[in-house]
Amino acid sequence: MANSLSSKKRIRQNLNRQLRNRRRKESVKLVVRDFKDKLSHGDTPAAAEALKEVYKKIDQITAKGTLHKNTAARRKSSLAKQLNTTATK
Repeated sequence: MANSLSSKKRIRQNLNRQLRNRRRKESVKLVVRDFKDKLSHGDTPAAAEALKEVYKKIDQITAKGTLHKNTAARRKSSLAKQLNTTATK
């Protein structure tokens, strides 16, 4: 248990950041889920548009420090690869 005022404040700040980051990551998961749904239904043009939204959301979250830049690049690359393999079939 925290004793000093500064450690109690640090706990409060960490909880707030944790909730904020969790909401941001969940928003990324929602747009990725939308992209994958469109991709699984074979709607390639709509999936390409959804991929742009995913890129935008991932870049926003990365700029705020919630995701590491390499993690963001890896996720974007993986999603683009999924779209490209589906589009070539």
